[in-house]
Amino acid sequence: MAEPGAGPGAEATGRGWSGVGELGAEASGRGRSGVGELGAGLRAYGLIAAMWVRSTMTYRVSFALTLVSNFVATGFDFVVILLMFSQVRGLGGFSFAEVAFLYGTTSTAFGLADLSLGQLQRMGRRVRDGTLDTLLVRPVPVLAQVAADRFALRRLGRVTQGLLVLVWSLVLLDVAWTPLKVALVPVMVVSGWLIFAALMVAGAAFQFWAQDGSEVTSAFTYGGNTLLQYPPVIFAQDLVRGVVYMVPLAFVNWVPALYVLGREAPAGLPGWAAFVSPVVAAVFWTGAGLAWRVGIRSYRSTGS
Repeated sequence: MAEPGAGPGAEATGRGWSGVGELGAEASGRGRSGVGELGAGLRAYGLIAAMWVRSTMTYRVSFALTLVSNFVATGFDFVVILLMFSQVRGLGGFSFAEVAFLYGTTSTAFGLADLSLGQLQRMGRRVRDGTLDTLLVRPVPVLAQVAADRFALRRLGRVTQGLLVLVWSLVLLDVAWTPLKVALVPVMVVSGWLIFAALMVAGAAFQFWAQDGSEVTSAFTYGGNTLLQYPPVIFAQDLVRGVVYMVPLAFVNWVPALYVLGREAPAGLPGWAAFVSPVVAAVFWTGAGLAWRVGIRSYRSTGS
């Protein structure tokens, strides 16, 4: 389905790229450092995303309908949990409020990553059809261009739905709140956002070699989001150890959330592991950045 406002977006492209082009010319002229390149990339991302937001808001009714439909569609995951708890009192020893807390934290974090970098799943198609070539000749970081292209504001529906469940769970939870636990909740959500976002970048880099590899990435992003909505005790311990030590998705919410809930950390982790999610996110981004650079350097044009 075409994005709402695609027509005006195409028209706006000519105007929007002028600002990005000026930015790129300025950045290339000074020989960007790492920090300069990051700043240029973020500014370019903002310009491109803003262009698509203006395009989308040209058709406000269409945008409102797609936003609501996204909210409802993603909400069906939580409906499944509601139906489950209409028949049982607990799930693996976890109450409804605790499971809702797990759901709300991972859904909000994943929704933010999907909103900001969800367009990276198109990377394989760009490599196959050669449209990546047009991005490479522009003096703007390619990652910023790919991530912001056709920025889908409708994905706010997923963020809103997850955030509402999170707030609701915080009202229902029977937890002895401390300043440390209160501070850990937003840190958990932001760190989870960055971890999911880094996985999306790494998945996009993987598609330089496996052009049809978007489903592999989805298994870790969409699949990981679904996994983390439920308590770790209901899964096989080998699987739990895998998302703790191999692909540490557990640091999105399981590890810090279990600390907030006053439960033991999964897979034998020490208690202080609840506070290392930002470190895990930084390591993820370092690896994803390196993978992206290797992918860009190995890219060969289709010649079309």
